[in-house]
Amino acid sequence: MNSTDDAGVVAGPASGRTTRTHRLRGLAGTGSIATLAAVVATTLAGALAQAVGVDFEVPDGGETIPLSGFAVVTGFFSVVGVVIAAALLRWSARPAERFVWTAATLTVVSLVPPLLCGANTATTIALLGLHLVPATVMIPTLARSLRTRTH
Repeated sequence: MNSTDDAGVVAGPASGRTTRTHRLRGLAGTGSIATLAAVVATTLAGALAQAVGVDFEVPDGGETIPLSGFAVVTGFFSVVGVVIAAALLRWSARPAERFVWTAATLTVVSLVPPLLCGANTATTIALLGLHLVPATVMIPTLARSLRTRTH
């Protein structure tokens, strides 16, 4: 409901809430585009690795990770990153800085399983690279988006 104060200025409904909703929608849009880019980049990198002979058998001689698996996992964890960014935008005084630290830490943690899975050296190196590809797409894009939405 709008009201007019003594000076004749009309105050609209909960403008802070509208701004917050607008910021979250903008972040979600940017995050969706970045997620799609990360999925495509990771899947293409996986296809390139296969083309040069990486077998993605985990453990060595075991099941082969399909390209669709890279796409699904990348999409899922990219969406998790967008949710973390949205939560930080909502509840942190410094969301971009906190997001970069959180995402970088989670990226480092994600590098541990490829080192322990028992795959051959080529597969292990490719898997490490495929963890870094979406991080290089998502982290800077979401951090930039958080910075523009808080200033």
